[in-house]
Amino acid sequence: MFTGLIQDLGTVRQVVGSAPRRIEIGTALPTGGFAIGESIACNGVCLTVVSVSAGSFEVDAGAETLALTTATAWAPGQTLHLERALALGDRLGGHLVLGHVDGQGRVTAARTERGGWFLEIAAPPAVLPFLLPKGSVTIDGVSLTVNDLRGDRFSVFLIPETLRRTVLSRVSLGAFVNLEADILGKYVARLLSHTQPLPGVTLATLREAGFA
Repeated sequence: MFTGLIQDLGTVRQVVGSAPRRIEIGTALPTGGFAIGESIACNGVCLTVVSVSAGSFEVDAGAETLALTTATAWAPGQTLHLERALALGDRLGGHLVLGHVDGQGRVTAARTERGGWFLEIAAPPAVLPFLLPKGSVTIDGVSLTVNDLRGDRFSVFLIPETLRRTVLSRVSLGAFVNLEADILGKYVARLLSHTQPLPGVTLATLREAGFA
């Protein structure tokens, strides 16, 4: 589990194979503390560390990951948002993020605005039902707040600190980004879709029982 607060800007060093695809990522994080099998969010994609060396680590991206995320287009030299998994007792500064990407959004507007950065994204059907103004969303692993929602498009505003820690201001128009909807909204939607009214409970029966 993650928080959506980026810890480092890593760099793709090498990409080998098709599916699974081995990806080497350079990082300024202390790799001496990395463990084989631990999870690291790379641009919002939860990936498992399979190899560690000084200043870099390797992960494998399977067919499902490559099909659903932007990992399929990662190439040497690309910058990635990195976040190690949340440790028990850590502060939850962003929101609960699983690193399970729901779909790819397309950037439809990007510009400087009011000292920060305005970003508008067209959301896919898998994400759209879980978006709401002032709700949380993860964009390429970054925890952000939805400012506005119109049709299939939503917007977010990045403050200078977020711009300093991420590369979202470099995303070009038409580019695709990884989106993860708020897990709490997904659980509530799933629960409600399977909730059935209690049989035989009507306003009349409630009155007979003295509850109305």
